[in-house]
Amino acid sequence: MSGLHTSSDHMETSSVLDKMSGEGDVGQDDKSILPIISLHDVELSLGHGRSRVDILRGIDLEITRGDSVGLVGPSGSGKSTLLMVMAGLEQADKGQVLVEKADMSIMGEDELARFRGRHIGIIFQSFHLVPTMTALENVAIPLELAGRDDAFSRAEEELTAVGLGHRLHHYPAEMSGGEQQRVAIARALAPRPSILIADEPTGNLDTETGREIADLMFDIQKRRGMTLMLVTHDPKLADRCAHVVRLRKGQLVELDKEA
Repeated sequence: MSGLHTSSDHMETSSVLDKMSGEGDVGQDDKSILPIISLHDVELSLGHGRSRVDILRGIDLEITRGDSVGLVGPSGSGKSTLLMVMAGLEQADKGQVLVEKADMSIMGEDELARFRGRHIGIIFQSFHLVPTMTALENVAIPLELAGRDDAFSRAEEELTAVGLGHRLHHYPAEMSGGEQQRVAIARALAPRPSILIADEPTGNLDTETGREIADLMFDIQKRRGMTLMLVTHDPKLADRCAHVVRLRKGQLVELDKEA
């Protein structure tokens, strides 16, 4: 495989695509090595004129189904924004964003919400649990809103899977930070998405609890064959991913390793 090439104006990422989606001809029936996420010349900026700030600059990236990818880089490099574009929570100004072969660049808000509900689970640093709902309700309510008849049984199943079968009826204030993040993971997993997006999932946790959450997240990702996109400032956590991609000033600058 070729090395990673850059130019002063634009990141040439063909080698990233080769390394992360495989080389050679791919049979139509072999979904395991087809890209589940494809970004082509994606750009996003804030402001206008002299106040314009380029957040993402010509991003080209393909992620293989079932892979795990860590996004690293200094603060302000565009890591979290790139995740949000992949999740359809931010709209790119230019370029194409394909997820599960669907073009998210042309979807409206309602269509994006439905698409996320089917295909993408999101874990945030700050948990984002509803304080007036129990753990069971926090996981079940999004499923109910999606029209699932088995919302509460599915929620109980997922909470049990993350080790909280005994905490179903506790409220967030009655749980530790690690337990709250487990609830958030269960909520992300409950729709059985093919993609798990995690933005600093251990950032608000102590070292030991963060390690336990990381173990849980990677174990579930591997057992279910999910694709994991992870943003972190922790190099040890990023190194647990099959691939580590580095961003700087809104551009891909380096593929640190290959599984």
